[in-house]
Amino acid sequence: MTTISTEHYKNKAKEAIKDDVLQSALAGLQNRLGPATAAMYKNLPEGDELRYKAHEVRMFALDNLDMLLEQLAQKIRQRGGNVFFARDQKEAVNYCLEITRRRKAKLAVKGKSMVSEEIGLNDALIKDGVKAVETDLGEYIVQLAGEHPSHIIAPAIHKTRNQIGSLFEEKLGISYTNDPPTLTKAARKHLRDAFLTADIGFSGCNLACAETGHITTLSNEGNIRLATTLPKVHVAIMGMERIVASLEDHDALFRLLSRGAAAQNLAGYVSYIGGPALDSEIDGPEEFHLVILDNGRSKILADEEFKEILCCIRCAACLNVCPVYGKIGGHSYGCTYTGPIGAVLTPLMTDIGQSKDLFQGESLCGACQDNCPVNINLPRMLLALRAKTAEGDPRWNIKPSSPVEKFIFSIWSKLISNRKAYDFFFRLARFGQKILPTKNGEIRKLPPPFSGWTLDRDMQQIASKSFIQKWKETQK
Repeated sequence: MTTISTEHYKNKAKEAIKDDVLQSALAGLQNRLGPATAAMYKNLPEGDELRYKAHEVRMFALDNLDMLLEQLAQKIRQRGGNVFFARDQKEAVNYCLEITRRRKAKLAVKGKSMVSEEIGLNDALIKDGVKAVETDLGEYIVQLAGEHPSHIIAPAIHKTRNQIGSLFEEKLGISYTNDPPTLTKAARKHLRDAFLTADIGFSGCNLACAETGHITTLSNEGNIRLATTLPKVHVAIMGMERIVASLEDHDALFRLLSRGAAAQNLAGYVSYIGGPALDSEIDGPEEFHLVILDNGRSKILADEEFKEILCCIRCAACLNVCPVYGKIGGHSYGCTYTGPIGAVLTPLMTDIGQSKDLFQGESLCGACQDNCPVNINLPRMLLALRAKTAEGDPRWNIKPSSPVEKFIFSIWSKLISNRKAYDFFFRLARFGQKILPTKNGEIRKLPPPFSGWTLDRDMQQIASKSFIQKWKETQK
């Protein structure tokens, strides 16, 4: 099963900030894709109205999820496909292993799939004696390196071409080169052999349509199409929320997905899949299985405050503009889903208390919502999670945070609502700060319980006069 290590967020973030290679790669990614995506939205005939419509489409699907999933399952089964509803990652993995065992599979190829990362499918297959090969180039690179993806659509963004050259020399036995086309050809050769000999293919699902009974996959490399058509068995895994009601709704999201992900009008390879190959078709799998995964999504769906997070279509547009992700990268989060989307989704799917640093570490600047193709209000939910850790919530198994902190903020609330008390407090603070250590006019260290503020930065001293005092003097 996948390992969650969100409790190491702070330490990993500190390490990432010191990594010059990572900083350069993240800056290049965000400088390129962030502004380009914003421009793509503006050039849509409908402008931002399409994003608002997409939000309505997603919320409608969530409000009618049970009926839409049943409609999708019925249509796929009518075409000879198999549908399995998995309550958690264990059930999803076990179902996949049952198929590989029945088919006596020894080699599996995988198209890019974040949900398979979520359930730890690769490790489970390998442990069961099945060689699992990632076929997306970025995923293939991080798999060879024994790492996890650091970005939803750019898994190996943290790797330089020199590092990849050394990795391919060690793992693939080729002569060292840092030439990207040569490295790509080397990967293609090894992956093509895997495609042609694989017993089973796994993929994710970008979108599913209840009306037509199909799933949609997108790729810029063609690897997903090869992984889903060449092996005799295709198993697709989708989060249960990745569905829309009609082809018209599908179109609205489809047009936005590639724009949000990579500032493209459309991905290079798009496939509609609704079952195994028909007798009249010369290619395609003999068996098709769709695994529809819950894994904590039902609990989120039942909470009106957070169900909006299930609107996400995993395009990574929020990662491409987030100033926090742009400094600490994906591995700092210690989970499958990173950036602003991961800072909300991961705590809700796992443990809010364990993962609290994720949402407390976000800046609340609002760039994530501005860049989201379905206009998800991530800042609102980040604040809501912070409120729950402060106040507690039995439904989410959260106990209130430090009573001392709560007491301090209650006193502060009273101070700022009383002008005389506020002025008196700051007169005392001006005198009190004189005994604190300073350098260049700034406070170097605050006493507990405020010492955390000055662990990594100095603090400006309180001015000798307040703004209101200076304003009154100016008016005189």
